[in-house]
Amino acid sequence: MNYEVDFLPVGEGSGDAIVIRYGDEESGYYLHVVDGGRTETAETIVNHINEFYPGYHINHMVLSHADDDHATGLLGVMEKMEVKELWMNRPWLYAAEILHHFHGNFTLQGLIDNIKEQHPYLVELERLAIQKGTVIHDVFQGARIGAFTVLAPTRDRYVNSIPDFAKTPDRYTTEAAGLRSFGLFRSLAEATKKLFENWDIETLADNAVTSASNESCVVQYAVLGVEGVLLTADVGPIGLAEAANCGAQLGLDRPKFVQVPHHGSRHNVTPSVLDAWLGPKQPQGTVVGTAFCSVGSNKEDYPRGQVTNAFMRRGFPIYCTRTKWISHSRGGGHPNAVAIAPEKFQAEVESL
Repeated sequence: MNYEVDFLPVGEGSGDAIVIRYGDEESGYYLHVVDGGRTETAETIVNHINEFYPGYHINHMVLSHADDDHATGLLGVMEKMEVKELWMNRPWLYAAEILHHFHGNFTLQGLIDNIKEQHPYLVELERLAIQKGTVIHDVFQGARIGAFTVLAPTRDRYVNSIPDFAKTPDRYTTEAAGLRSFGLFRSLAEATKKLFENWDIETLADNAVTSASNESCVVQYAVLGVEGVLLTADVGPIGLAEAANCGAQLGLDRPKFVQVPHHGSRHNVTPSVLDAWLGPKQPQGTVVGTAFCSVGSNKEDYPRGQVTNAFMRRGFPIYCTRTKWISHSRGGGHPNAVAIAPEKFQAEVESL
């Protein structure tokens, strides 16, 4: 099987936009788009497909989670391209299952309307898909999306996390609360103190916490050719651990290509979850696989040094987008693609 995994630039700030082609001349090729960055990224995606994969329709379009920097660009792609199947989770569909968290402040329809009002781009994406005859799927652990298997989230964990999304009304129950305050704790933790690392000293924390929305991300795994490919979006340690457990049950090999979660944030990976996915630390200079990271053009401090170093120790050098698109391929590829250098090991890193 031939394949290309193309990570496209999303301009300033954060976001993901990934175009994957896989297949062969005999059986045909499939086009798989994951996330669309912000609104202006739609043009980047459409132009990339028209230039490098002319005449293709999109077999599968996947929205990893409902954050603006992953979702809004898909509207323009849906408008301009033929999309056979759309995979996205719509939180309002589960309003009846979470209504008890809001202490009678909402009727069922009132809660549905509130969630939809907070996610107008998802509502519009749903409308466009229905209008164009695109099949819409929920996307939970066990789903098969072409060559990819969804490893996370489980349906139960996704539904239980909805009351803690930033765009969901404040809950009254407390059994799953806590991730909403993540932003405050993160800002308090990000002091300017620096730490020092070498190959044998790792300071990445093993108690990282990210937002409920990030932990709801779709994690996908495929074997393309002979290589395992892992796409993580903005998922955090909970989702990565869940995905690793699912992968172990399915007997999946460790991937050779990995997306660095959440643009290289140190709040999304831990040493233990990296060991589970990438394997143990390697002798210096060892290369086991490849890692790609979507980084905004104005995010010079990403990926974080602790994350870059942690991936390198496990044999996965990180390559970043910033102002350019980058591609990982086997068999096919882009003949005129410009070679880029990986991120460098950082002896001085930010502290928690």
